[in-house]
Amino acid sequence: MRSFDSLTEREILALAIGLEEEDERVYADYAHEIKQDFPSTAAIFDGMREEESTHRRRLIELFREKFGDHIPLVRRQDVRGFVSRKAVWLTRPLRLEAVRDQVSAMEAETRRFYERASARTQDASLRQLLDDLVQEERHHEERAEELGKGNLNAEGLTNEAEANRRLFVLQIVQPGLAGLMDGSVSTLAPVFAAAGATHQTHDAFLVGLAASLGAGISMGFAEALSDDGSLTGRGHPWVRGGVCGLMTALGGIGHTLPFLLPSFHAAMTVAIVVVIIELGIISWIRNHYMDTPPLSAALQVGLGGLLVFITGILIGNS
Repeated sequence: MRSFDSLTEREILALAIGLEEEDERVYADYAHEIKQDFPSTAAIFDGMREEESTHRRRLIELFREKFGDHIPLVRRQDVRGFVSRKAVWLTRPLRLEAVRDQVSAMEAETRRFYERASARTQDASLRQLLDDLVQEERHHEERAEELGKGNLNAEGLTNEAEANRRLFVLQIVQPGLAGLMDGSVSTLAPVFAAAGATHQTHDAFLVGLAASLGAGISMGFAEALSDDGSLTGRGHPWVRGGVCGLMTALGGIGHTLPFLLPSFHAAMTVAIVVVIIELGIISWIRNHYMDTPPLSAALQVGLGGLLVFITGILIGNS
């Protein structure tokens, strides 16, 4: 790996061509990946790609004029000081906010490169082009905003916000809600059955902890292996599995923790209150994100929880 200060003007110009080509392809990849869900932002990235293509052509023309037709392969990963980038195809699913943050970082890095390159070169025409590109990179964000005004009208912003919400529901809310419901409801029976059978808070806690962690691991793997997200758009399977498994474990541990209290009656009272709160949270999520009517959500969740709770009590006292 070479230091930037060791590069010749020929190598600096070749590196600049490579950087512009890479940025152009990154913008094209972003536009392609998000055009179905975020067409207005994809149009903005297409405009940025065209600008990068223009920069690359200007750099190539100057290189040919000064050094001939052969452009050596000088890559960003061969020069110290550049930030490592993860390939677009390795970062699916793409979150719109993350994409915009990455674009801002790309623009800032490219501008700093041109500033350093301009300070090192002695050739007047090369320095002039690099200085021009510094200014153009500084205005890239402004240009993106101008493109946004042309492409992201009120309807476009509304559509993209709705698409972003839909992806969030598919990739995070749905697996998290499934896990929370399973953890909160399915562990009620073993926890309260153990409490009723032994009247020992420690025993109930151990049963609840084992049931919660076991259910979390089981649900996490089941969700991760259900599909890879390529056709359903539900996101990376292991992210969904992690969200589902974590929420499953949390849902069970919530009403298990009260059994750390030494008093059996106090632990039971607090655990019942926690269960009511858990079921209320699940009902709210179903209403807020899944558009389930409030009364219907409360009845569905409450009835299921009540039946499992009664089952546990009956078994524990049998």
